[in-house]
Amino acid sequence: MEKISFKQENIRNVAIIAHVDHGKTTLVDAFMKQTHLFRENQEEMSQTRILDSGELEKEKGITIKAKNIAIKYGDFKINIIDTPGHADFGGEVERTLNMADSCLLLVDAQEGPMPQTKFVLKKALELGLKPILVINKIDKKLANCTKTIGKVQDLFLELATDPEQLDFPVYYAIAREGLIFKDLPEGDLTNTDNLNGDVTPILDEIVNNTPAPKGDINGTFQMQVTSLEYDNHLGRYLVGRINRGQVKVDSPIILLSKEEKIQGRVKELFTKEGLFWEPTESAIAGDIVALTGIESTAIGATICDISNQEVLPDINITPPSVKVKFESNSSPFAGKEGKFVTAKQLEQRLEQEKDTNISLNISKVGGSSYYVAGRGELQLSILVEQLRREGYEFQLSKPEVVLIEREGKKFEPIEELIIDCPSEYLSIITQEVSNRKGELIDIENSDNQTRFTYRILTRNLIGLHRILMNATKGTALINSFVYDYVPHSEGENLFRKGVIISAETGTSLGYALTTIQERGQLFTGPSEEVYEGMIIGINNHEQDLEVNPCKARHKTNVRMLRSEMTDICLKSTIQLTIEYALSFINDDELIEVTPKNIRLRKKLLTNTQRTWAKRGNLTAYAKQQMQSI
Repeated sequence: MEKISFKQENIRNVAIIAHVDHGKTTLVDAFMKQTHLFRENQEEMSQTRILDSGELEKEKGITIKAKNIAIKYGDFKINIIDTPGHADFGGEVERTLNMADSCLLLVDAQEGPMPQTKFVLKKALELGLKPILVINKIDKKLANCTKTIGKVQDLFLELATDPEQLDFPVYYAIAREGLIFKDLPEGDLTNTDNLNGDVTPILDEIVNNTPAPKGDINGTFQMQVTSLEYDNHLGRYLVGRINRGQVKVDSPIILLSKEEKIQGRVKELFTKEGLFWEPTESAIAGDIVALTGIESTAIGATICDISNQEVLPDINITPPSVKVKFESNSSPFAGKEGKFVTAKQLEQRLEQEKDTNISLNISKVGGSSYYVAGRGELQLSILVEQLRREGYEFQLSKPEVVLIEREGKKFEPIEELIIDCPSEYLSIITQEVSNRKGELIDIENSDNQTRFTYRILTRNLIGLHRILMNATKGTALINSFVYDYVPHSEGENLFRKGVIISAETGTSLGYALTTIQERGQLFTGPSEEVYEGMIIGINNHEQDLEVNPCKARHKTNVRMLRSEMTDICLKSTIQLTIEYALSFINDDELIEVTPKNIRLRKKLLTNTQRTWAKRGNLTAYAKQQMQSI
């Protein structure tokens, strides 16, 4: 992109917000391609979801980290901020919305407003952003634009903080085809070949009717750090929108936060041009910049002119609702499969994550153990998978709900759960959620689809997603968000079947597993390394079951029939994932995570230890063992 300096009135900062899979990143693709950010022969012209460049983002098909780009449209520079749509990554939305002055709210024409739609819109309206509604995926067979707009209007009535926010423009889009319309086209919209258009209607709306950034460009420099990026040559970039004044290369600055106060000079200054940071000599209030020269990881800190050290308010992040304990691996296989296996290495990595990810609450709990608290199982599993791929080896405890204290009393989160599924599964959904004490708030039927709205305690929600997806053969759409906090009360643990535990250490054999699989479902197949106390399956009954998966066929002098020699028929095993494991384990179990394997195990590996623990005499057993030594 040609290097141009823009006046403040010609800058627009726009955030794209929506529920997961409603088309945010796809719309950004269309913006980049149609404003000629790439040459026709560039690889990006044939790519989709260009901004989701992370390995896990590509695999899971979701945006995890908020990202921003800049496009040139006429005499205007438009900074576009693409935010995550999944509720677990709401912290990314909250910190990056501070950089925007307006927002595009995307809503699926068939699904309508979903839980995250409500969450992100509430945050945008609280910040006073000017909204533009985009009804996307109007080419869906069951799209109902009239009904969707009606539901969005109801949402605005509920959430608006200013009467002016109720007056918002509406556009219609097929982001996948790069088409946006001011008026809903007539005819069969499922056949997009007959439709002509581009994204210019929405770009015209942005430059003509959304506000330019505020901030006195003649005042002293001030900005808030909203994210961090790293460059191998220049080190860490501090990224944010300039709130006031101007900044130039070599300007003296100071960083102010609760923990630190660091003076320095602007070594390098960058603004976004397309996908990349490009060096510039100066920038003014309203533009989004990255600068180097101060070594800090304090997201939310204020960087300002030394002559006027005025701190901006903290970025308000919704507290996490679920936490998991991270510890170094203590299984018999510890250190065999990982690159970073010590408690010290895990501690350093989590401290690094603590500095750069404000949506996670990471705290030390004695020794080298850490509690990592996030919005849900998905957010925690993403961190676990990142560490695993980096070569770390560690173990996790059962997820716990994060309690808050008000006036000396403990409160726990309650969530609004919305389930969309074919009507044939109505009874299954009702039964499963009722078993977890979910309260039905609303139920809607349309075109053989049913939408349930429940209120359910977060602790009862853990693991429900997996159960409902299995029960509905993967057809259910399940979403939730923290609705409120209610007084905490001790409740019974949810029922779960017992587990099948290995009583031996060695290599699992097909001969032994053939018999064991009749007692339940297995996680472990043949020729896999197992150890005593490792969980290798789910029992058909409530009690835990100890077995020997390493047992071999006895050798005798009696000749066997060929049918006996080949009579090993094993069923398929359950695929263990981080999300599955987190939702499955009980209080007395752990998840062992290595770069090569995910294993489940008992905290106490031997049957003797578990027996003494049930009797409350584990300490006496330990003393007895020490005396025998």
